[in-house]
Amino acid sequence: MEVTLALAILLGAGFAAAKLGQLIRLPSVTGYVCAGLLLGPSGLGFITPELTGDKLSHFNQIALMLIAFGIGEHLELKRLKKTARTVFFIGFAEAFFAFVSVSGAIFLTAFFLHLGPKGWLVHHYLSLAMLLGAVAIATAPASTLSVMREMRGKGPWTTTLMQVIAVDNGLAIMTFGIIASVIRHFGEGGAGAMLGGCLISILEIAGSLLLGVVTGLAIDYLGSKIKRRSEMLTAGLALLLLCGETASFLDFSPLLAGMAAGFTIVNRHRRDVRFFRALNGFEAPIYVLFFTLAGVHFNFKEFALAGGLGIIYFLCRAGGKNLGVHLGAQFSRALPSVRLFLGQALIPQADVAIALIFLTQGIPELKMYTPYLTPVLLAGVFLAELSGPVLARHAVIKAGEANSDEPPAAPPLDEAGEAKTEGLIPEAVQLIPWTWEKLIPPSQQEGQVLFGASHLATVAGLARMATIIAHYHDARPCAVRVIPPKIGRYYTELHAETEFLFAVEAAEVKNIGYALNTAIVEDDNVANGILAQAESTKTFAIVIGHPLQGTHKEFERVVEQVVNRATCPVIIVRFSGVLHTEQILVPVTGSDDLIALKNIICALAKVGEHRVTILWLLPPEENEAGCAAARQKMESWNQAVGLGCCVRSEVFATEARLETIVEAAADHDLIVMSSTFSQGLERIVFGSLAENVAQSCGKPMLIVYSPISQRK
Repeated sequence: MEVTLALAILLGAGFAAAKLGQLIRLPSVTGYVCAGLLLGPSGLGFITPELTGDKLSHFNQIALMLIAFGIGEHLELKRLKKTARTVFFIGFAEAFFAFVSVSGAIFLTAFFLHLGPKGWLVHHYLSLAMLLGAVAIATAPASTLSVMREMRGKGPWTTTLMQVIAVDNGLAIMTFGIIASVIRHFGEGGAGAMLGGCLISILEIAGSLLLGVVTGLAIDYLGSKIKRRSEMLTAGLALLLLCGETASFLDFSPLLAGMAAGFTIVNRHRRDVRFFRALNGFEAPIYVLFFTLAGVHFNFKEFALAGGLGIIYFLCRAGGKNLGVHLGAQFSRALPSVRLFLGQALIPQADVAIALIFLTQGIPELKMYTPYLTPVLLAGVFLAELSGPVLARHAVIKAGEANSDEPPAAPPLDEAGEAKTEGLIPEAVQLIPWTWEKLIPPSQQEGQVLFGASHLATVAGLARMATIIAHYHDARPCAVRVIPPKIGRYYTELHAETEFLFAVEAAEVKNIGYALNTAIVEDDNVANGILAQAESTKTFAIVIGHPLQGTHKEFERVVEQVVNRATCPVIIVRFSGVLHTEQILVPVTGSDDLIALKNIICALAKVGEHRVTILWLLPPEENEAGCAAARQKMESWNQAVGLGCCVRSEVFATEARLETIVEAAADHDLIVMSSTFSQGLERIVFGSLAENVAQSCGKPMLIVYSPISQRK
C-alpha cells in the first residue's frame, strides 16, 4: 500500500472511530486505538508491519517529540511551588510502588514458571523484571491530556494530575536509562563496570537536559523576533525536530530533551507560550496517527505468547499507582479529590512506554529481552488504553473539574503585525517640569531614601523619584557620591561648596518642596559606599540609575552586591525617552508582586495626578473563574491600601507576557515592575521579564528588587 493511501485510511478510520466512541461517551483516544486494532494484523490487515516499521515510523518520532515538549509546559516552577509537596510525595510514591509491584510480580512469575529460554539465569529474569518495572512508571501524557482537553478540565486536581504525569515520565526515562546501562554491564567486569554504566547513563541524561535547554532558549529567542504565528510554528518545529534527531545521533534521550525544551520556555521570565499554542493546531492529526499506529502494533498472537504476564503487568501497575497516590496524598495532606481519584487517571499508558521499549531494539545487549518485553508491554498498554481514558474521564468528573458542557473559550487573536521598535536611549534624561503643587514635608522626618548621584545626566530624574518615595515614608531624600579615597581629598577640595557639588539634584528636590540631604563617601567599592551610607540611618529604599548607554558589567556588579546585601528595597531607574509619571503601568504575575510593589505604588499614587493601572497577567489556559478571582484579589488589595479611584485593575490571560506589556505600555508614561536579580546560568535559562520589557517598550521604568529577608 502507498504511504499516502495508508495515511488517508489511518486518519479517516481514527476520526470515524473517535466520533462513534463519543456517541457512547468513550474518549477519542480509545477510538483511535480501536481503529488501529481493526486495521492492523489482528483485524482486517490493511496496515502491514512493513508499513508501520519502515514508512510510518517517522510520524511516531514526531509525535513523541511533541508529547515530550508538551510535558515540559506543565513543569512551570511558579506553579510547582504551590503544589511541590503534593506532587513530590505523590509522584515518587506512585512511581516507587509501580516499579516495585511490577518488577516483583514479573520476576517471581517468570522465574518460577521458567518462561524464558533455556540457559537464562537469575539475573536475566531480574533484568527483564526491572526493565518492565521502569516502563511501568510512565503514564501516557497524550491520552490523559487529550481527555482533559476534551472535558475542558480546569482546577487544582487537573493541575496536580498533569504535574504528576510530567514527574512520572521524567522518572521513567531516567530510571530506564540507568537500569539499561546496568544490565548492559552485567557480567562484564562486575560492580566496577556496572558503576561505569550508571555514570554513563547519568552523563547521557545530563546531555539530554542540556540539549533541551539550548533548544528551548533558541525557540524562545526566535519567538521574540517572529510575530506571525505561522512563521513561529515553522521555525520552532524545525528546531524541536532537530533537537530530537541530534539527541538520537548522540545517544541521548529525545524525550528528556523535548521535556527540557518545553520546561525552559515556560519558565522564562517573559513566558512566551505562543509556540505551544501554535503547535495545538498542528498536533491533532499527528496524535491521531500515533494512536492508530499504536493500535496497529497490537497483535493477539503476540499476546498469546506473553501469556498472563501482560495481565499481571497491567494489574500490578494499576494497583501500585493507586496505592502510591493514596499514601503520597495522605502524607502530603492533599485535597480529598486528589487522594480518591488521581490514581485512576494515571492508568493510561502508551507513547512514552512504547518509545522506551523501542529503544531496546537498538541496544545489542538488550535485544535478547525484546521478544518478551514487547508482547508483555503491548498487552498491558492495550488494556491500559482501552480502560485508562475511560477511567481518566470518570476521575475528572468525580473531582468536579469537568466543564464539558461549557462553550469553548474564544480563540486568541492572531499575533501577526509589524514588530515594535526598541526605545532609543537619549544622551541625557529629559524631565517634564513639576507643575503639581509642591509637596509639604512632615514636621518630623525620620530616615532617608538614598539615591546614587554619579552622573549629571540622570541625577535630576533620580532625585524626583527618591523625593516622591521619601514623601510617602515621611523621610528625607539623600544624594550620595562614592569617591575613591585616593582622589577623595582632591575632589572635595575642588568642590569645597557641597551645595555646588549637588546643585542639579538639590534644585530638583527644592522645586518639588523638599530639602536635599547629601553625603560623600570615600570607598574604592561603589556598592560598599552606598551600603555604608544606607546603614548609617534608617533607609526605606535605595534608588540607582541605570547607565544611559546600555548595560555595563561594572554596573551589574554594583547592583548585584547592593541587592544581595541591602535590608530595604533597591529600585533601578531605567531612563528612556522623556521622564513623566502621570500614567503608570504596573504589570504583575501574582500576589507576591503586589506585596513587593505596595510602597512604590502607594508613593506614586498619592502624589499629584498620577493614575496607576495594575495589569495582572495570567496563563493563557486560565478560565473566567480564575480571572474573576484575580480581579477580586486586586480590588481587595486596593481597598486595603486605600488608593481609591486613582488605581484601576485589568486582568489578561495571555500567551505572551512581553507582547501584552509592551502593547499596554504605549498608553502609559512609566512602567513599574518587581524582579529578582539573577546571574550566570540562572539568568541565561530563565531571563528577566523586567529586563525584556525595558529593552522593548522605550519607556522610563522602575525595577524593584525586594531585600532577601522579604523574599519567599
